[in-house]
Amino acid sequence: MKNTNTLQQAKAEALKTTSQRGYNEVVEFLDAHWNTNKQDLSLAGLTQLDASLETPSKKLATILVGGTNGKSLTINFTVKLLREEKLSVGTFISPHTLTYNERFSLNEETISNKVFAEVGNEVIDAMESLGLALNTLEILTMMALVYFTKNDVDVAILEAHNNDSLPKTTLLCSPSVVGITRIAEGASPAENKASEPEIRRVLSLVKENSHVVSADQSKLNLQTMQTIVEEQNAVWSMPIRKLAALPYPFEQLHGRCAALAERIASIFINEFINPASVTVIESLLTKIKGQRGRPTIEAKRKSELNPKKTIEQFWKDIEIDMPGRFQQLTKEKPTILLDNASNLDALRNVLLGIRLLHYQRPLKGLTLILGNNKPDLDVVELLKLLRYFFKKTSGQIVLCPANPAASNVDAKSWDAHHIASELKNMKIKARAADSFQEAFDYATTSVDERNGLVVITGAQELISEYWRNKGIKKI
Repeated sequence: MKNTNTLQQAKAEALKTTSQRGYNEVVEFLDAHWNTNKQDLSLAGLTQLDASLETPSKKLATILVGGTNGKSLTINFTVKLLREEKLSVGTFISPHTLTYNERFSLNEETISNKVFAEVGNEVIDAMESLGLALNTLEILTMMALVYFTKNDVDVAILEAHNNDSLPKTTLLCSPSVVGITRIAEGASPAENKASEPEIRRVLSLVKENSHVVSADQSKLNLQTMQTIVEEQNAVWSMPIRKLAALPYPFEQLHGRCAALAERIASIFINEFINPASVTVIESLLTKIKGQRGRPTIEAKRKSELNPKKTIEQFWKDIEIDMPGRFQQLTKEKPTILLDNASNLDALRNVLLGIRLLHYQRPLKGLTLILGNNKPDLDVVELLKLLRYFFKKTSGQIVLCPANPAASNVDAKSWDAHHIASELKNMKIKARAADSFQEAFDYATTSVDERNGLVVITGAQELISEYWRNKGIKKI
């Protein structure tokens, strides 16, 4: 007992002597530490930090979402479903467009600057008092765990990133449910199958007794996932077979993410929430047990007077409001479409969406502004993808630099002039710009003001540049 009191006194003294950083100072600290100690794959330092912060990773019920694409969308849909069940939900996603705050959400409300600074100071001070050197992603994830613990959420949903090594903070958690969107990186184009090491890397999130569900479309991937999950003594759930019925054109674009979210939320509600805490009669995801046969006349009358909202109605009425995820700005002239797709799998989905919009209402002019800074992007496959798209859809493309943000430490913008030259050789109408602003100025004058479409995609940094040029400071 004496040792515990001494430790608490030491912590209190350390906090007294620590200068409190303001919001901007916390942001500057985070900007400067993205590449710190990234090669250290040990959990020792994080375990120390977690313990010094009173083990938030062990106090929270967590859901982890991993995969190549669609993680943030899946989390967004899952939150909306769990909020319908009257649960308190914290979310941590990436990347952000303008501010770090966008990564943290409590019941669909973004964290304030004041609270962000307070939580940031708490985590950074604890880290420095222990003499630890952690990178920004680890600090941010630990901030999320602390923030959600302080607010006593029913569940925290965290996005697992696609770095070479998954953020170690998520590995500290023992997730109730793990959702895998799909694993496309490193997949063989002929088989649509990811390598077993890649699948094992993604499934390192899984702990004993975790429930695991995937929306991957490859039977080979799913077979490998099931084997690995069972090896880890976790629970494998049937994969997603049916798309959620979202409004057009989102069913084809995001339907699998929504269906995965429905399964994740249903598993969590039915397996991990005390039945007494859920109002079953109002629930979208639970059923009243033991109710068989035809309903009574009284039950029919009650149902007619107070019709229960169905899951089908939920999906029909849902708003697709994730910034930078096939986000249409229809009030702009011309209409602007923003999507942060940066790999082939995601770009293929964006191009599908553009065709669907064109089927719905023929476009009078289409210009793609495309930039990329992923060193492992298969440019040959990208050129094939674009050639096929422009054979079916009339339009043009402007290539521009995508200068990496502080959080994208391993990225390097591509040579826009070289890619434009390759596209011209393929008889595609293309040009290069030396900056995003030059590309955007040209694109907006190249299509019809009322019925044209300008698409900005290929890198999150282009989405950020668009909003900064609009004078927006916070989303």
